[in-house]
Amino acid sequence: MNLDETKSVDLQEDELPGLHNSSSHRSISSNSLRANSIKEVGFVDLRSKEVRYGSRGGSNSMSMSRREISDEDSRLVYINDPLKTNEKFEFSGNSVRTSKYSVLTFLPRNLFEQFHRVAYVYFLVIAILNQLPQLAVFGRFVSILPLTMVLLVTAIKDAYEDWRRHRSDWIENNRLSSVLVNDSYEQKKSKDIQVGEIIKFSANETIPCDIVLLSTSDPTGVAYIQTINLDGESNLKTRYAKQETVSRIHNNEKINGVIKCEKPNRNIYGFLAYMEIDQKRVSLGPSNIVLRGCVLKNTSWAVGVVVYTGMETKVMLNNSGAQSKRSHLEARMNREIIFLSFFLVGLCTVVSICAGVWLRRHRDELDIMQFYRRKDYSGEDVDNFKYYGWGLEIFFTFLMSVIVFQIMIPIALYISMELVRVGQAYFMIRDDNMYDETTDSRFQCRALNMNEDLGQIKYVFSDKTGTLTENKMEFQYASISGVDYGGEKTDFYEEQGGYFAQVDGLVLRPMMKVRVDQELVRLSRSGNDTKTGKQIYDFFLALAACNTIVPIVVDTSDPVEKLIDYQGESPDEQALVYAAAAYGFMLIERTSGHIIIDIHGDRQRFNVLGMHEFDSERKRMSVILGCPDNTVKVFVKGADTTMFNVIDKSLNLDVVRATESHLHSYSSIGLRTLVMGMRELSSHEFEQWRSSYEAATSALMGRAGLLRKVAINLEKNLSVLGASGIEDKLQQGVPEAIESLRTAGIKVWVLTGDKQETAISIGYSSKLLTSKMTQIVINNNSKESCRKSLEDALITSNAPRTSTSGDDGSLIALIIDGTSLVYILDSELEEQLFELASKCAVVLCCRVAPLQKAGIVMLIKKRTDDLTLAIGDGANDVSMIQKADVGIGISGQEGRQAVMASDFAMAQFRFLVPLLLVHGHWNYQRMGYMILYNFYRNAVFVLVLFWYALFTAFTLSTAINEWSSVLYSVIYTSVPTIVVGILDKDLGRTSLLQYPQLYGAGQRQESYNSKLFWLTIADTLWQSIVAFFVPLLAYWKSDIDGPSIGDLWTLAVVFLVNLHLAMDVTTWNWIIHASIWGSIVATIICVIIIDCIVILPGYWAIFHLAGDGMFWICLIGIVVASLIPRFVVKLLVQHYRPSDVQIAGEAEKFGAIIESRSAEIEMNQHHT
Repeated sequence: MNLDETKSVDLQEDELPGLHNSSSHRSISSNSLRANSIKEVGFVDLRSKEVRYGSRGGSNSMSMSRREISDEDSRLVYINDPLKTNEKFEFSGNSVRTSKYSVLTFLPRNLFEQFHRVAYVYFLVIAILNQLPQLAVFGRFVSILPLTMVLLVTAIKDAYEDWRRHRSDWIENNRLSSVLVNDSYEQKKSKDIQVGEIIKFSANETIPCDIVLLSTSDPTGVAYIQTINLDGESNLKTRYAKQETVSRIHNNEKINGVIKCEKPNRNIYGFLAYMEIDQKRVSLGPSNIVLRGCVLKNTSWAVGVVVYTGMETKVMLNNSGAQSKRSHLEARMNREIIFLSFFLVGLCTVVSICAGVWLRRHRDELDIMQFYRRKDYSGEDVDNFKYYGWGLEIFFTFLMSVIVFQIMIPIALYISMELVRVGQAYFMIRDDNMYDETTDSRFQCRALNMNEDLGQIKYVFSDKTGTLTENKMEFQYASISGVDYGGEKTDFYEEQGGYFAQVDGLVLRPMMKVRVDQELVRLSRSGNDTKTGKQIYDFFLALAACNTIVPIVVDTSDPVEKLIDYQGESPDEQALVYAAAAYGFMLIERTSGHIIIDIHGDRQRFNVLGMHEFDSERKRMSVILGCPDNTVKVFVKGADTTMFNVIDKSLNLDVVRATESHLHSYSSIGLRTLVMGMRELSSHEFEQWRSSYEAATSALMGRAGLLRKVAINLEKNLSVLGASGIEDKLQQGVPEAIESLRTAGIKVWVLTGDKQETAISIGYSSKLLTSKMTQIVINNNSKESCRKSLEDALITSNAPRTSTSGDDGSLIALIIDGTSLVYILDSELEEQLFELASKCAVVLCCRVAPLQKAGIVMLIKKRTDDLTLAIGDGANDVSMIQKADVGIGISGQEGRQAVMASDFAMAQFRFLVPLLLVHGHWNYQRMGYMILYNFYRNAVFVLVLFWYALFTAFTLSTAINEWSSVLYSVIYTSVPTIVVGILDKDLGRTSLLQYPQLYGAGQRQESYNSKLFWLTIADTLWQSIVAFFVPLLAYWKSDIDGPSIGDLWTLAVVFLVNLHLAMDVTTWNWIIHASIWGSIVATIICVIIIDCIVILPGYWAIFHLAGDGMFWICLIGIVVASLIPRFVVKLLVQHYRPSDVQIAGEAEKFGAIIESRSAEIEMNQHHT
């Protein structure tokens, strides 16, 4: 059930007895439980000085808490006094703006951003040059039309996107909030909230700014929030108000004080401040601040003072999005554009030099030549008419050549690529083969400029948990005091649907059932009177209590039966609490001060005297409980690598060794493991911890380090309770997906934080590893040992290996851990690691940190041109996703941070196969062909103009109408290439999935490479010669005028390039037919319209021309003569040296014919 769809109330000590039927999603009140007999904690002297939750903020505040707040780096916030707080008007208002433009800034800023493309600057310069009288080749308006249209289309798109941002900002800024004004709460627009004001918000409301909690509906000051709008995580997190302010709000007392906090910064996990109230200084940390965008959950109301507003809130400071990436195909395309630029300069140089030679040769005839006529006799004084001397004439001719031949650089290509990518993205999003019914989520295309890179991936870097696996943890095995409980599993109380507890006549059941061990069930019910029973009791008590899980009650169709949904930040914690409930230790209430656990029908209350939450350095968490037997115990759970360092092995060495053995066996079958420990605290030890903890929390410098030291001093000399084995099942289709990717020539590397044994086990089950592979394991603790291991591994990798066909015996798998990578990455050993890894079919990195994941990606990117793809689901995968050429986020159980940082997002790892092998192949093939076709299409037109210039005394007068020159790239030939780029398929989906090897065409760059480019240029040169010289020779010494032969050249080139495109189309449909033949028809109509305009040269030319039979002979002859060489070459290549794609295409074609004939035969037999 979605938390957003349900109502919730708070965890209150003073709530009325009973469960309110109006609430469908809530926690159990303590009084409703207290009405029954609950064993209370008897440790009265400790309860009188209750201790708050522990070092949550300490582990996350990072460097923020290691320094004092200086006056220069701080701000003063006077509580409930916004005027004094902002008397210097230095703090921003709470109005937010995510839009880029305003009405005044849209035009200049949008144009500035668009002209970052060098090609646009080039065409702007061309348009400006054409405005000069000396260089005016085209009409002044006509020359700026192409650039104007491109800029206009982009500007409209940007304006629409920004309008949506403006609308979103307006809604956000006008949202109403309750603000304390003159001792009463009044509704106020969000944009009018000021720093220092006190605001109140209710359950399921979104917090409008960054606030420090002052009080909540819970008397202990705890609030539960959801941060999905901040970091994408939907689980509940806890925040706390200080006791100094909680009581004042509950007693309706006025609060006056001042908060000194750090200036606004982007660190959403850190907050450093202190509050002075009643002449007492109280420290504040990350657990006391609630950030803008968070949603209050399971708490009726909360009150806070505003410390950061508007654009200075942490979420807005982090509102920068994923880093920008660039398509590699587009980067390679730029090299060809640079060559075309040199080619253009060459053409212009030839024309200008030839013009100079011609002028020198005819310098004595220039005054009398009718078509040149250098002298101007219109005035009294005879002067040179538009003649500036031999040198300047050459220079002006060069510039005029650039203007005439400008479309050699294809400006329309950029717009065409954007439109094609949008179309491709639409079909990827609508692909039902990448739709996940379970989560009702489709594929997301978050970066439109990366589509074609999906067809060239060589390396896939994958996270394991939540990416290859479901991240839905299920408790499987328990090792308790050296005894392994992993026997036959059945449902607990199967006839009644699992374990349940009764509260006030209501039946409470865990929402998720867990299969349990029958023998362990029997022992857990026997009580804690025996030694074994006591050990099992402590173990499951640790599972139920040592966590931050919040139990939420959910209604069912049966009014008597309720379900308990355990909400928490970690799927592992949820699995452990559900397991404890299945064995009869059901957590049914949590407040900041106590928890209540139903232990086989006996509800017991434990005071939570302190807690140190998990952090990445300790890799464990601990909770101090005041137990019903008047004892105080600390329960600790964590990773085995850190837990065995704090366990007193002298207490029971045999149990420790047995537990270690069980952990190894659990890891070997792919289970995630945790170790639980415990020790009893004396009154003196507890008092010592409490004083140390209070000193650490009130410290203004080094708070994180001090809290960590307090936790470490507490978590020592533990007795081992046992270990757990949790299964994280593989996602559906993962083994098949990895096998397909490997067959496609893609190297799959798995980067995980799990233990080596767990990672290897998952490697086998996912078919990443096989038993016949040669495994190289590097697991060292020093740089020298890493060097020696790498040298030995290189010798092994270079040794000859024999294997039968289709066998994996010749393949190498490298398994390396994070500790070794510490010494290898960013050192001289990196080169050896790359050399070794490049020879391996599989690389498995375990125990790696997030930055090490990014380092592995960069190891490949820095040393090879191969494209990389990173895929993950958690916040720890963000750096890897951003560093890879293509980043994919899995929308899984660990929130949406990976999705928000990714280029593409999807729900399942197996969708990678259709994404890469089908859509990636199509996108790359289409885009590669479209780029080459655009080069050809523009160059053939330019070369026709070039040949004409050579036969017209290099004057750069053109027979082709200037409007046709402009419309050539915009209307005559643009639509077909876009449609084909979106819809054409060189192969069907079935063939691409059946033969993953076909993906290698993209890796080998078969659709776009230098060889194809030069062949295209050669073909272009031939076709331009035919298109120009056939009409020239046919009408030689005739009286045909320039505009008439210009119309012939225009129609011939348009027919030619569209039929050229039609020759290469594989999959025809009505849209492609309409675009190609429709473009030809549109060209004819446009030429007719242009020739019907009296004021334009060539009036009625097309009608005179079309009545001549020679026109039609030339038109057909040009098309046939131009395309015959291309047709012959294609035929010979496909017959004698076909590519894999061409072979598969023929197999598809003839396979369809054979199937249709077989079906026809079957039908005939059926009828007979």
